[in-house]
Amino acid sequence: MTAVLLLGALTGLGVMLLVLQYDRGTGTAAAELARLDAARARVTATRTLAADTRHGGESLRLRRFGARVWAQLEARGWRAPAGLRSDLAVMGQSMEQFLGQTVLGAVAGLVAPPVLVVLAQSLGFGFGLSVPIWLAVVGALVGGYLTRSQLATAAKERRRDFRHVVSAFLDLVSMNLAGGRGVPEALQAAAGISDGWAMVRIRDTMEAARLQGVTPWAALGDLGADMAVEELRDLAAALALVAEDGAKVRDSLAARAASMRQRELADAESRAAQQSQSMLVAQLLLAVGFLIFLIYPAVAEVVGF
Repeated sequence: MTAVLLLGALTGLGVMLLVLQYDRGTGTAAAELARLDAARARVTATRTLAADTRHGGESLRLRRFGARVWAQLEARGWRAPAGLRSDLAVMGQSMEQFLGQTVLGAVAGLVAPPVLVVLAQSLGFGFGLSVPIWLAVVGALVGGYLTRSQLATAAKERRRDFRHVVSAFLDLVSMNLAGGRGVPEALQAAAGISDGWAMVRIRDTMEAARLQGVTPWAALGDLGADMAVEELRDLAAALALVAEDGAKVRDSLAARAASMRQRELADAESRAAQQSQSMLVAQLLLAVGFLIFLIYPAVAEVVGF
């Protein structure tokens, strides 16, 4: 039965790969144009992977593999969720790298359970032959999910750090505006005060906006939208008022920076309280275990174990 199931799975996989390989769409003009655009984008992405220096810490082979997966998904109308795109933007990671890591995680989860079961059987533990199949399916799902979960956790921490930098950036911009500088000069001076990753990201965004002929506050607003950081979008809207309407928002920027610091302080206090509660639970479990260790001999003597 196990051999029949494995052969059926391999046959189904082969049929699916053949269908995906020779799937040419519905034959309509729009479908053919979409297929040609996807193929051109795939070739362009493959050629630019080696020259792309924005993601220097990524594996080139993994990105090439992820580019092929991404091209197949795009050709069939799949679009990445907004939460995934914002998390990737915060982490500075490409979609190709993420897809490659997800596929590798799923493959690792698919292979690891059968290997562990075979090792357990070689050591004398009794497992049925049907167990590895279900474990492999569950392991593949868990392996793919862990990649997304790790990305979301890391992006949450990194977004919190970015908000902390934005609050300091607000104060710096307000002080530069108070000194009589214009909005572009105030932004450049505030962004050049530090070489942290967040300030470098802001500085690179404004430099790219200057080269593209876009206003720096509009570029900062787009960056806040990409990274799902509302505070940066609010800053861009306030600076747009200064540049377009001549509004005096220096005090408003300082007030927003103060409110952001208050929220960060409240968030830090809540996280500290949660950690204190978790430590209290761990201490209670240790105390219960120690009490059980103490009273077990007496209870065993009375019961007659």
